[in-house]
Amino acid sequence: MTAAEERASALRRIRDSLQELVADGVDYLPRPPRSAPAAKAPPAFQPRVAKLVEPTQKSAEAVGNETSLEAVRADLGDCRRCRLCEKRKEIVFGEGAADARVVFVGEGPGEEEDKTGRPFVGRAGELLTKMIEAVGWRREDVYICNIVKCRPPGNRDPQSDEVATCQPFLERQIRAIAPIAIVTLGKPAISTLLGRTVAITKLRGQWQEFQGIPVMPTYHPAYLLRNYTRETRQAVWDDLRAVRERVEAHRAP
Repeated sequence: MTAAEERASALRRIRDSLQELVADGVDYLPRPPRSAPAAKAPPAFQPRVAKLVEPTQKSAEAVGNETSLEAVRADLGDCRRCRLCEKRKEIVFGEGAADARVVFVGEGPGEEEDKTGRPFVGRAGELLTKMIEAVGWRREDVYICNIVKCRPPGNRDPQSDEVATCQPFLERQIRAIAPIAIVTLGKPAISTLLGRTVAITKLRGQWQEFQGIPVMPTYHPAYLLRNYTRETRQAVWDDLRAVRERVEAHRAP
């Protein structure tokens, strides 16, 4: 069959099919959508070019402070110096930047902290992170620790002899970091640094001093969770804003 004959045969088949459709009541056939042009196949190899960046390096100050903190942690060891070791799961030493400009000092580890070995990771820790971020900082840029490194049973307040046992390690941490300011969270923390029992409701928001370092006492995040009012939130915001202003003023040329 020649090409002309094949074409004529195909046209007849098309005509017959159309007539059958008309007989069945079909009088319209939609036009099929135009197919998109075929995409060009990508080459077998596509090099990825990234911008060159300077390697990030820790400052000499950060490295030195980190070494000092490691020495404190090594001296603490698997501490059995007081009764808190009897029921603890993990020692909660502290975490954050070794050259932090602000150190947050809390009371003691809670249940979640005792499980993970990290400070402030429970509900109060989540709120503390939000407090830190609210003033424009990142949690990893500050340092967070407690006056005792092991969880007091039932989350009770640490007893005086337990605090006295842990206090030398806390003070060494602070000296190693040498922050611009300290923020104490709750009554036990500020009482420990000042060496006397104080009322946090009367002292919060007022600058104090520890070994030449300005200290801002404020409410503990756990207290805020129990008393989540506009007044308490505003008080903590005012306290942290004052700390931020002091840090920024210290860094200004």
